[in-house]
Amino acid sequence: MLREYAVILLSLIISVSIALLLFIAPYAIAPRNYDFEKLSVYECGFEPFQDSRGSVDVRFYLVAMLFIIFDLEVIFLFPWATIAMTTNPWNYWGMIVFVLYLTLGFVYEWEKGALDWS
Repeated sequence: MLREYAVILLSLIISVSIALLLFIAPYAIAPRNYDFEKLSVYECGFEPFQDSRGSVDVRFYLVAMLFIIFDLEVIFLFPWATIAMTTNPWNYWGMIVFVLYLTLGFVYEWEKGALDWS
């Protein structure tokens, strides 16, 4: 019975060894040239204007909601498209309703001005 678990133990030992090797190797191989430019704060190619703990514009949240809407749509549309014609009509119309809800969310975002970045 222990022979069956030996394969699992061996693969666990090998995977942990590789992970540790890949974690430790950069510290042993890479040069450490720390200068002012490398240690400075970098934000989109320019110096930050203010403290990072300040308030965030609501447009960032609207764009995040847009991303979630499209992300959910794509995640559910691919598997559904592969089995759409092989299942019963209730599944088809259920997905149509789901896509309509996502479209309503997109229209809401559009009306709120999330696509108008000024």
